[in-house]
Amino acid sequence: MKSQENLKKYKYMRAALKEAQKAEKENEVPVGAVVVFEDKIIARAYNKREQKQEFHSHAEFLAMMKASKKIGSWRLENCDVYVTLEPCPMCAGAMIQSRIKNLYYAADDPKSGVAKSIIEMFNLPFNHKINVESGILANESQELLENFFKRLRKK
Repeated sequence: MKSQENLKKYKYMRAALKEAQKAEKENEVPVGAVVVFEDKIIARAYNKREQKQEFHSHAEFLAMMKASKKIGSWRLENCDVYVTLEPCPMCAGAMIQSRIKNLYYAADDPKSGVAKSIIEMFNLPFNHKINVESGILANESQELLENFFKRLRKK
């Protein structure tokens, strides 16, 4: 049986997956994220790069910006980020700068992920260390991404 802590992780990752599904419906790469503070989701977002035509409109980046507004600080040191895809260098850097406590991500991203795929950015000697855990609902996230790109290639 899964521990209480693991049940929470799955609950929050499912919320991130719901955000990814919203992105897919809007023809965005289906990546979703939530930010959790004191066992409560305080921000949700999904990719909006195409809609906004902004390079930084990644799910986790947008969710962290919402979370900062919500708590009134750029410091997110007691917050956890749940995202359906391994973060890119930009988002990983934002997590380090905002002092995220824990990062939980679903699927690896061999093309631009920097938690472990290309480099292990969170193990570099930055001023802040983030606990990283991967693989939570990875199959569901991977399937969503694969189906999205298959449909794109058919068009």
